[in-house]
Amino acid sequence: MTVSAPPAATAAVPRGRTTPPAPGAGVLLVVGFVLMSLNTRVAFGQIGPLAPVAHFSPATVSLLGLLPPLCMGAFAPLAAVARRRFGEERGLWWASLVLVAGAVLRMLGMPGLFAGTVVVSAATAVVNVLIPVLVRKRFPRERVGTMMGLYALSMGAGSALVAAMVVPVAQAAGTWQPAIALAVIPAVLAAAGMTPQLRHRAPQPAAAADAEERSRRPHVARTAVAWSLTAFFGIQTLAFYTTLAWLPSILVQAGLARSTAGTGQALLICGVAVGGFAAPVLAAKRTDQRPHILATILVCAAGFTGLLVAPAGTSMLWIAVLGIGLGAGQALPGVLYAHRGDDPDHVTALSTMTQTCGFLLAATGPVLAAALHTATGTWTTPLTALTGALLVCAVASMRAGHDPE
Repeated sequence: MTVSAPPAATAAVPRGRTTPPAPGAGVLLVVGFVLMSLNTRVAFGQIGPLAPVAHFSPATVSLLGLLPPLCMGAFAPLAAVARRRFGEERGLWWASLVLVAGAVLRMLGMPGLFAGTVVVSAATAVVNVLIPVLVRKRFPRERVGTMMGLYALSMGAGSALVAAMVVPVAQAAGTWQPAIALAVIPAVLAAAGMTPQLRHRAPQPAAAADAEERSRRPHVARTAVAWSLTAFFGIQTLAFYTTLAWLPSILVQAGLARSTAGTGQALLICGVAVGGFAAPVLAAKRTDQRPHILATILVCAAGFTGLLVAPAGTSMLWIAVLGIGLGAGQALPGVLYAHRGDDPDHVTALSTMTQTCGFLLAATGPVLAAALHTATGTWTTPLTALTGALLVCAVASMRAGHDPE
């Protein structure tokens, strides 16, 4: 795979030009990228399966579910600071060290679990923003979709693998701390995988004319594309976290056994992995991503509608459909940042704004769904509200999918 390389030490390299990559540089970059991606959601996937074994209270589970999206939104602006100071590669490396520290902190009793979740979420916020920037800068444009798909696939695989291990480890140990400690392993691997990238040197500064042109660019919050991206990512992420939090309860109230509901949650995650890989690979090949945005929204809406109106015996089909749509909705924004951004600085600004606003919006989803369920005594109203939000998303997201003529 071809990747860009640092400029030679003895001669300046004109902007947009690179020297041939060092032998093995591309392999090391991909390995580090995959290890970083595997680690990105591991800590967040542990609590759900562990809660019944560890006897966590509902309030504890709710708060631990609320903290990640809330903190990822609040701390996303740190990524721009890290990029300016360290660059993408070093920024991700430092974030991986913070992930290790947070994973260790989560082992230290309940106070450590809460504090460590905040630390891990802050580091993950930086990773979320910088990954699309790294892909845009270090990989050829035709590889952007593949790499963002690999990111989503690795993210889901890492989370699913560790989530499957936490209950057996907790039962064998007789306490939940060793199960939580599993997250330390991928965090250390991520740090090790990103270490070779510390040798990468940033390209020469932009020419004065380029810098002046960027200074005339309107602030990202004043552009239609940024708000359109925010609408798409925010509503999709709200639907994702709400479904992740309450799908087993929805299935149980529909008449399915608890064991079957657990199977449904696993099937949802598998669907997320499939959609997360396929959507960016397909979308990156086109200059106009509006059909892919619309298809993603319609697949999600079909999944929610199926859960609402279809017989309980077909629930697994609609869960798989919903998972594919939600996975596409989580992975597609990475391609949109890369295509709508004029340069790495613009990609960073779009990614930062979208994820700051989007994750803060997403944090309200599980809480609002619970409130609607409590008020009505049924999951019909929350599911209907999510479907309606997706229809709004279909209208608001179209500008994010194309560059105006």
